This record gives sequence, C-alpha cells and structure tokens, in this order.
Amino acid sequence: MAIGETSAQMAIRDPDVRLMLRIREDDPKAFPELVERYQSRLVGVLHHLIGNLDEAEDLAQEVFLRVYKTRKNYTPTAKFSTWLFTIANNLALNVLRQKSRRPSLTIPNSEKQSGESSPDYLVPSREGTPSTALKTAELSDRIHAALNQLNDRQRMAVLLNKFEEMGYAEIADVMQLSIKAVKSLLSRARCRLRELLQDYIAPDERTTSASSSHSAPSSHSSMADSSEDLDEES
Repeated sequence: MAIGETSAQMAIRDPDVRLMLRIREDDPKAFPELVERYQSRLVGVLHHLIGNLDEAEDLAQEVFLRVYKTRKNYTPTAKFSTWLFTIANNLALNVLRQKSRRPSLTIPNSEKQSGESSPDYLVPSREGTPSTALKTAELSDRIHAALNQLNDRQRMAVLLNKFEEMGYAEIADVMQLSIKAVKSLLSRARCRLRELLQDYIAPDERTTSASSSHSAPSSHSSMADSSEDLDEES
C-alpha cells in the first residue's frame, strides 16, 4: 500500500514508523527488531500499572500480537510509540476491569521478583556506602507503593510522562482524553505522590510545594523529588 504524503513525512521523522511499515510489508527481520526495541519498555509500564510481572509480560506479548495481526491495516497517523501504548493502555484497562479490584498495595521490586536490579529510573543512585544502598532500596519500594496508590488513570499518565517522556498531547492521544484532563490527572497525581513520599522530600521543598501548585523541579533525580514536575510538558 502506497504511503501518502503525511505518512511519508512521518516515516522520515520516526524510525519506528519506518520499522512498522517494514512489518506491514512482511519484512521477516522487522518484527523481531520491533519486539527487541519495545518489550522491556512495555513490560516496565504494564508491570507498574497492573502490579504483577508475569501478567505484564503476558500482556506485552498480547500487545505485540495485536500489532502483528493488524499490520496490513497500519497507516501512520501519529508517532509509533503513541499508537503502541494506546493498544497497551486499552488492554491493561480491560484487565483491571476484569479483575474488579485494585492491585495489592505492595509491589515487589524487580530485584525481589526477577533477580535483576531495580530499573535506573526508580532510584537516585547505585553508588555510595551500604547505608546509602539500603536507603536507595527503601526508596525504590516506597516509590512502587506510592505509584500503586494512585488510581488507574493517574498511574498510567505518570508512567507515560516520567518513564516514556511523553508530553500532554501524546498522553491525551494514548489515553483518549483531552489535554486538559491529562493536565488535571498529572497535577492530582503529583500532589498525591508528594504526600506519600514527603519523608523523602526536603523540608524547604515541602514548604514551596504547599505555597504553590507548580513548584520548580528540584535537582535530585529520584521520583520523590521529581514528583513536583509531573505535570510539566515533556
């Protein structure tokens, strides 16, 4: 199928669109390459969203299966990652509805569940003394638990914003919401995370947050510190 002008321009800008177009044309090397690029990212987001690593891995496979089955109908109308995570979001919300329950409040971190170290984006640093490492592990667990106490939509918006670095418009496309609704979700999630992680936020930052709903980002790299800029455009 020929690519229209808009699709062609999008393919030039987005290498993942080009990869998906190769999949559409049944290039045998393209689909494995796509899975390699996105599997860990999908599993990471879905794990945080539904609270179970095995289910997240199964759901990621279902996402890829949907992509492959619909490849002949693929026409790029947005960034590929936006399209892919829209599929993932819809499947994950279906799973959560079927469960008719929230995930448990304590999510084991990846080190406990798979034997691997925690993702870099969950912890401020791996360097330092054993005491620092212990505090880092504790913070990682607290972040998992804090994310899990957000509602499903807030959690998905946070995951896409912080882990996939999506801005308001992309998140709105993925979640099929207005940009205004996304901003509201991220603002409420930010406030809730600051409340849950207040023990890890410097006192002066708490004071600043209390006096302003749009605090400036701090210089620390942990989510405890960066929770204040969740509603910033990526």
